[in-house]
Amino acid sequence: MVGNLRSSQRSFIASDSPLHRALMPLLYYEIFSYPLTLEEILRFNHDSDSNVGELQEALDELEAQSYVFRYQKYYLTRDCPDWIIRREEHNARAERFLGKAQLMTHLIRRFPFVRGVFLSGSLSKNVMPKDGDIDYFVITEAGRLWIARTLLVLFKKIFLLNSYKYFCVNYFVDIEHLEIEEKNRFTATEIVTLLPVYNPQLYQRFYEANHWVGSYFPHSLPRSTRGTIAQHSGWGKRLLEKLLRGRWGDWLDAFFMKRTLGYWNRKFKSLNPNNFSIALKSRRYVSKHHPQDFQHRVMNAYEARIQDFEERHFLQVERQAVWQLKD
Repeated sequence: MVGNLRSSQRSFIASDSPLHRALMPLLYYEIFSYPLTLEEILRFNHDSDSNVGELQEALDELEAQSYVFRYQKYYLTRDCPDWIIRREEHNARAERFLGKAQLMTHLIRRFPFVRGVFLSGSLSKNVMPKDGDIDYFVITEAGRLWIARTLLVLFKKIFLLNSYKYFCVNYFVDIEHLEIEEKNRFTATEIVTLLPVYNPQLYQRFYEANHWVGSYFPHSLPRSTRGTIAQHSGWGKRLLEKLLRGRWGDWLDAFFMKRTLGYWNRKFKSLNPNNFSIALKSRRYVSKHHPQDFQHRVMNAYEARIQDFEERHFLQVERQAVWQLKD
């Protein structure tokens, strides 16, 4: 698969090779100093032909040539056993934070026009650093996204003293626009790792609407909805929604969007227009608040990891299957 290295010519790892299938998930998660198990490498693999036996053989070959290191059940591309300790500490902390996320979800679901709540970010991947927070992906009623968002943000600012630790609502879509528009390895990873906590039926609809993630991760399945809070609207929520329907609600939703977008334009004027349109996407049907432009940072870091791996081992790694959406 990869021959002996020669000083005059780089060895080539083709995108359809077992070595490529085993290696690329490791390089992606190297961005976060996060080693993977064999099962996780299969789950985040881009080739539908992959299987456990083939990946195990490829990892054994990579390990024999010191391209990959193994500690216990974990694989990584650098000889950094401290990453194992770090991962297990973060996994254990994440388990404790899941209970807090459930409690906050019971609160979020009571806000007007909230239809679904999923955990995103690090916690959805069973990771919680000491300085981490709980990120929520919220689905709202169509035409009322900005009302729901504004009420949740005001609650955080007033009653939680603007603390993001347990209440970071940074991504909203409405029920008529469930398909995520940006399609790349980063967004596919975020979608397949979303953890449903409110409205299991809507989670299934969301996953089906984003069937394109199968082109990146054909071995990933929807997350279990066991323990997910069923959809329910109390009388208080129904009353508020009734009051905010009609032209008055239409005007208010558009007003909140306009005011929020104006504030972001002033606060984040250093972002170039292209990055702003992705990191702070603002439409009547979607609101994303990622001012650190994490998507671009991760994608750039991923390419840097691949290049660094190539330089350290005098290899060339094919890119096509990693970056492009398959037909």
